[in-house]
Amino acid sequence: MSTPSQHRRNITPAVLEALADTPVVVIHGARQTGKSTLAQQIADGPYPATYLSLDDLTLLGTVTNDPAGFVAGLTGPVVIDEIQRVPELLLAIKASVDRDRRPGRFLLTGSAHVLALPRLADSLAGRMEVQTLWPLSQGELRGQSENFIDALFADEGLTFPGLTPIAPQSLINMILQGGFPEVTTRTSPMRRKAWFNAYVTAVIEREVRDLSNVAGLTELPRLLGLLAARAGSLLNYADLARDAGMNQVTLKRYVALLNAVFLTINVRPWFTNRAKRLMKSEKVYMVDTGLLAHLLNISGDDLSHDPHAKGALFENFVAVEIMKQRTWSTIMPDIYHYRDYAGSEVDLVLEAPGGRKVVGIEVKASATLRKKDLKGMMDLRRLLGKKFHRGFVVYTGDTVVPFGENIYGVPVQYLWAK
Repeated sequence: MSTPSQHRRNITPAVLEALADTPVVVIHGARQTGKSTLAQQIADGPYPATYLSLDDLTLLGTVTNDPAGFVAGLTGPVVIDEIQRVPELLLAIKASVDRDRRPGRFLLTGSAHVLALPRLADSLAGRMEVQTLWPLSQGELRGQSENFIDALFADEGLTFPGLTPIAPQSLINMILQGGFPEVTTRTSPMRRKAWFNAYVTAVIEREVRDLSNVAGLTELPRLLGLLAARAGSLLNYADLARDAGMNQVTLKRYVALLNAVFLTINVRPWFTNRAKRLMKSEKVYMVDTGLLAHLLNISGDDLSHDPHAKGALFENFVAVEIMKQRTWSTIMPDIYHYRDYAGSEVDLVLEAPGGRKVVGIEVKASATLRKKDLKGMMDLRRLLGKKFHRGFVVYTGDTVVPFGENIYGVPVQYLWAK
């Protein structure tokens, strides 16, 4: 595999397209996903621009003291890295863009969800496009761009080319490694552990502090661990608050902060006004399965012998691969989950814009599939009627298994097949 700096990031064409017609483009995502590297590569090549980083303490002081003066002194296109460190800079950028609406003037990066930054959504509405950079996808690790999501929504029939089976240990290694570029170069479990220890500390002590004045930073690592233990499960705030020993108001604020710095992802429930018996709770996932395994202290032996641990991490693995691919798909579906009060569920529900097509994805960490594994998908198809386009049960076996009209069991490697 390539070294971290050599990986081609699949959102690059989308970023360049946005720069061609939008004054401000933001690349945001978790810390250490390669945002700075991507921005520098773009500025050095297809989008010639001056690169400035707010990690530079001298520059940070200058910008903090006089954001408007700093922006007024800029000439030509500019990349500003780590924009969340000076949120006030966004108002100065807005004023500058209002005077000059030429596209591609500012390429910004940030390690916090830009919509969580003070006043950003209002100040740059209509002037900004946001692109999310995730940890490396399995396709990016292999130097290819996956089109699994677009294939799911295509009108024509699916084709399933033959693929080389994945050995169980290879899949375990993918899950434990995750996609953070630097971690992909570390083969030693101890060296990965050291990296993740430092990573969690840096995100909580720096990114969260930049985003919000939180008094109880010491409580966040425990809360993060409690959320990791619930990965792939419904988020019950009352139970979580009890286990965390905090009130629900504080808890929800902290959960929102962990989402804002891209450590956790909440997936909303899918429901319609016709479906009164559907659960309205969100599901929670971690941004990376390497990080999830670290927080849960799960090893390769654990995944080999503990079906519950394997199931949780495998579901999280598939879910984040789908979320990564969404950022460069042409469909850009909304992602939900489905569950009713009788316990019928589908892990991911992908809905095309306007709700005209819906695709269901269920995840099973087993090499064989049983009829009961399809219950949730069948219920979803019955509920949706003609809007149900396709259903997939992603599993660890080696063959495609048709299950009636437009429902298939598919090996996990189809997610990143060419």
